[in-house]
Amino acid sequence: MDDPILTLDERSAINAGRWFSALSPSLRHDILRCAYPKRFHDGDLIAARGDAPEEWIACAKGAVRVSSTSLSGKQITLTYVEPGIWFGDVAIFDGDRRTHDAYAHGETTILCVAKADFRKILALHIELYEAMLRLHARRIRQLFGLVEDLNTLPLRARLAKQLLHLVRSYGIPSLSDSREIRIGLQLAQEELAQLLGASRQRVNQELKAMERENIIRIEPGGLVVREREALLRLGEAEIEK
Repeated sequence: MDDPILTLDERSAINAGRWFSALSPSLRHDILRCAYPKRFHDGDLIAARGDAPEEWIACAKGAVRVSSTSLSGKQITLTYVEPGIWFGDVAIFDGDRRTHDAYAHGETTILCVAKADFRKILALHIELYEAMLRLHARRIRQLFGLVEDLNTLPLRARLAKQLLHLVRSYGIPSLSDSREIRIGLQLAQEELAQLLGASRQRVNQELKAMERENIIRIEPGGLVVREREALLRLGEAEIEK
């Protein structure tokens, strides 16, 4: 059975979320009061495309891999939901089915609010309507930014920006070298390539080039960013071209 209580780290991740932390104390209290955690092992299915929307969800630990399946049967990763991020509300609002599959990536904990409770909270807190509008507006801005990057930036710049995002979300400072940051989310190069809309071979070439330039280090357990400022300059320089 799932432990009915979040750990201190999991609760801290929820409370530190940029969107959630901006809500009023009374609204946060009412959300957490009726929320319950679920825990999954790596690769477990959390929600399937076509499911009826029964829960509003936040990631509290690990990551949630959102994916779709192509006509040929190949699974394509669209994004990874990081701790502190809420999702699953669109299907509750429009009453339609879930549009994508969601899988646990690593040992993952999610925090759930049942659809009926979500609607009760909406009725009690008008503030939540405005907060949801801000959340959806932020998602649209991010989506437009991703589409623009995909159509205007070379792969090298997109890769640099993606690595910076992973550092912000999953960065673990090195104890031996303060300049180095390990990306805690372990991604296969194929998974990273899917996020960038590129082939694994091309992403591997760019990663090897960055390693030769001492910007990153490729290890069996993942990636280490050695020069974060170099990634920033790389992305900015490519944008200016």
